[in-house]
Amino acid sequence: MHPGAYDPARPAVVTADGTRTLSYGRLEERSLRLADHLRAAGLRRGDHLALLCDNDPRALEVYWAALRSGLYLTAVNHHLSADEAAYIVRDCGAEALVVSGSLADMGERVRELAGGPPHVLGLDDGSYDKALDAASAVPPHRQPLGSDMLYSSGTTGRPKGIKPALPEGDVREQPTTYTVVFQAMYGFGQDTVYLCPAPIYHAAPLRFCGVVTALGGTVILMESFDAEEALAAVERHRVTHSQWVPTMFVRMLKLPAEVRSRYDTSSMKVAIHAAAPCPVEIKRRMMEWWGPVLYEYYASTEGNGITFISPEEWLRKPGSVGRDGFLGNLRICDEEGRVLPAGETGTVYFERDEPPFRYHGDEDRTRAAQHPEHPNWTTTGDIGHVDEDGYLFLTDRRAFMIISGGVNVYPQEAEDVLVLHPAVADAAVVGVPDAEMGEAVKAVVQVEPGITPGPELARELIDFTCERLSHYKAPRTVDFTERLPRTPTGKLAKARLREAYRRG
Repeated sequence: MHPGAYDPARPAVVTADGTRTLSYGRLEERSLRLADHLRAAGLRRGDHLALLCDNDPRALEVYWAALRSGLYLTAVNHHLSADEAAYIVRDCGAEALVVSGSLADMGERVRELAGGPPHVLGLDDGSYDKALDAASAVPPHRQPLGSDMLYSSGTTGRPKGIKPALPEGDVREQPTTYTVVFQAMYGFGQDTVYLCPAPIYHAAPLRFCGVVTALGGTVILMESFDAEEALAAVERHRVTHSQWVPTMFVRMLKLPAEVRSRYDTSSMKVAIHAAAPCPVEIKRRMMEWWGPVLYEYYASTEGNGITFISPEEWLRKPGSVGRDGFLGNLRICDEEGRVLPAGETGTVYFERDEPPFRYHGDEDRTRAAQHPEHPNWTTTGDIGHVDEDGYLFLTDRRAFMIISGGVNVYPQEAEDVLVLHPAVADAAVVGVPDAEMGEAVKAVVQVEPGITPGPELARELIDFTCERLSHYKAPRTVDFTERLPRTPTGKLAKARLREAYRRG
């Protein structure tokens, strides 16, 4: 299960506008050449390769080069600030960095701030092609399996690398775990045409593109999501499989009826969604439009476990994210770690034969993700319950993380910025219900004595945050309060604040 197993003329990746195609023959040759170049540069099994790239088909060349070299691939979110991206490149210890042309300036800044890495290849400045031209496309005797190592922000605001153990075996003989699981669940194969409307620096888009190209299907890669363009791509390429986040459903449903009816989506067999809770009514409306093709799964970047639910099951169990048994077994535990019976709410753990990941350079957080008595039971902090039939329902999410448009936002980062403003005495950031984004980022601010709060100050605080953080982490709105709720020990009672907004 690798690109060389398929007809070299077969399209592996096609841009949604149809202007660029990467064939399986070219994907195989170029990923082998890049792997050879990285070996010649001194990278060995367990080393790290960083990728700063937009949705370019060549990202799959880099993915496969890492996978067949036994390397960890860290795809970096290019919407981060240069400081944030440099932290990731430095923290993962990247020995090499591949940068797409549209991000060349950011790549140079990241390299300066990170103090490396020693090997940088630009996809569009000639250095990438020059390196490949000088390398060998002859497959080595052994192609050890690599893995992704992606970053997920922590509640302290610093992103943490999620480091799985490298699998044993040869990429030509041993499929990845995700290939095995998702092929069985969704029927991926050589007849698959998979639409990817999301950025491939995220875990699910990157991994699913890897699965599709491992199995001989065709990836249709959108440059960025646009509701009508996504529908046009489904019709143009006769898409059979796709993956979405609920915000995309909302935006497509908001298109005028005549626009939605203009496009033929009947080729779609499987429309996968995950990443954020999907409102029940939104999912019902999507199934009324597309038919019973919406398949949901619940998982995490950590890859510690997964649940699945089919359209038919969801209609019987609306709001559920499915059952376990595919990758880890569910355990719902109370605060002391005791297993709870069906119907009772607690922390969601997945039981595996061994701990499936660790947080790079953070053993304390690694241990915190493990059950107090069973280190092979791990959690990402989500809260939920299972019903009498074993279906999981999520009732809360990690600590006070905000999920806005399928993207995780951790409030502490914006709070730490806001309190630096001279007009701010105290600040809290919470997620508030939003019809389109699922949740929107809101700041609640206590001003310094003598400061008059109002719309002008709110705008100034938003701009102040945007100058220092990625825009999606900044508040969209600001409310003012006389005093934020804190305990006698000074701890912010954020649960109380968030609940007030949820009650309206």
